[in-house]
Amino acid sequence: MRKRLGSGLGAVSLLLAAASGVLCAQTASSPQELVRKTVWNEVKSANDTSDAEFMFRSRKQGPQDSQTRIFVETRDATAGLVIAVNDKPLTPEQQRAEEERVARFVNDPSELRKKRKQEKEDADRTLQMVKALPDALLFEADGTETGTQGVGKPGDELVRLKFRPNPKYSPPTHTEQVLTGMQGIVLIDANQHRIAKIDGTLFKDVGFGWGILGHLDKGGHFLVVQGDVCNGHWDVTHMSLSFTGKVLFFHNLRIQSDEVFSDYRPVAKNLTFAQGVELLKKQESELAENRQQNGGGEK
Repeated sequence: MRKRLGSGLGAVSLLLAAASGVLCAQTASSPQELVRKTVWNEVKSANDTSDAEFMFRSRKQGPQDSQTRIFVETRDATAGLVIAVNDKPLTPEQQRAEEERVARFVNDPSELRKKRKQEKEDADRTLQMVKALPDALLFEADGTETGTQGVGKPGDELVRLKFRPNPKYSPPTHTEQVLTGMQGIVLIDANQHRIAKIDGTLFKDVGFGWGILGHLDKGGHFLVVQGDVCNGHWDVTHMSLSFTGKVLFFHNLRIQSDEVFSDYRPVAKNLTFAQGVELLKKQESELAENRQQNGGGEK
């Protein structure tokens, strides 16, 4: 579980969970015990600095349009570049604006520090949620499924669990508050203790700060899917968020996006942010050349 788990949550980066469990003949462990084992493994994976860095792409569908981006992980922060809008290549004006946006981080160390700080805060909130799962939710077995491309590892058996809030749980901070109103299912590779899917829905309104700071509306939904994307490396392949609510009474909150991640490829370790941007520009040029040869738009 890497940075992308926290990156899509915006002002409510509250919605990530990691959980596991199984009631089957191969193990005598209870679901809650396996939850703790998988949480421990996911946190360990997220903090593993020896793990490879990757380049990948995403297509994010929002309420108004879609954006296709390419990303690369660097030692400073994750560099990203928009390469298409509504599956069409950027216009020259759009491309210049995008290059200027990225250049701001390359040329201004203070802006890059802000970006790195934001990414760390998102990751920290994600791990805070992950660590809360064994206490915040109750799990029960709900059968098995078979892993497919992008969902776990193709062919592996995945344990399906239903989850609901633990009525005895008291959230220590606003971050964990959303778990008190969330129910759904998770798919787990119980052998590797990895999450293949988390699908959760708010079955009631959830307030923050006794409702003074705001609330999320009943019916809000999130989906996070992980899989073996490159020679045993697990990462996010799909994330969908759909939430409405209010912040500080007056400001309407609406988060609606559906993002698919693909084409994971390892890159050199310890790239600087500037080197990462150059790698993205090279990749963008190659993609543009391929489009011209194929005579088509961005796919």
